[in-house]
Amino acid sequence: MRDDVESVQRWRESAEAPGVVLLDGFHALKHALRFGGRVRQALTVDRSALLALAAELAPDVTEAVDALAVEVPAEVLRALVPRVHATGVAALAERPTPAANLAALRRTPRRAPIVLLENPRNLGNVGAVVRLAAGFGATGVVTTGTMDPWHPTVLRGSAGLHFATAVERVEPEALPPGPLFVLDPEGADIRSVAVPDDAVLAFGTERHGISAQLRAQATRLVAVPMQPGVSSFNLATSVAMGLFHWMSGHRPAG
Repeated sequence: MRDDVESVQRWRESAEAPGVVLLDGFHALKHALRFGGRVRQALTVDRSALLALAAELAPDVTEAVDALAVEVPAEVLRALVPRVHATGVAALAERPTPAANLAALRRTPRRAPIVLLENPRNLGNVGAVVRLAAGFGATGVVTTGTMDPWHPTVLRGSAGLHFATAVERVEPEALPPGPLFVLDPEGADIRSVAVPDDAVLAFGTERHGISAQLRAQATRLVAVPMQPGVSSFNLATSVAMGLFHWMSGHRPAG
């Protein structure tokens, strides 16, 4: 019981610290550990089940999970987190500093594009985009506007893959360097365009599209083909198609 009390007290103190983020569920914890995140604490309602899950799905981080995980009653975990994940796991980790993320985003030459989301509104969509960017090996995801791309809901949607790529909010006048490829309905068919490794791939909102200001900055306007009468693709779907097109220009290794 003493371990429970001490763990809860330490959790509450850590959760209030600047730059500490919630990792919601086993997969978020797994990804944070796998990609070098500094995890402060992990709580679970069933330690044995967590270690078995780690051994099955992520043996590379099982030792780290074993060292971190503390079992607490389900009602205790429910009192500490807004919504307990189905895996019964929650953790706290240190968010990379903006300076570190921005340095990674501005470093040249680049081997993979950066995804730019202009003034996104849907937290779940941004999480899905981060997950896609990590999967495709993009250099990072940057957003403009007021949304925090490290919001708990965004982290939940990315399954903790924020730690696998650089994710940061930037001002519109401080975009990362590189040719700006803007998705716009009036652009050239993306299938006819080679997307360079150092491109910044820019996407607007589903309702309003890209702003006139960003459109005017574009190195190239490109469009994803779409059937007449269809208003738009989901944001994450558009990002996936853009990154897949870029990746298709590279032969598989080996």
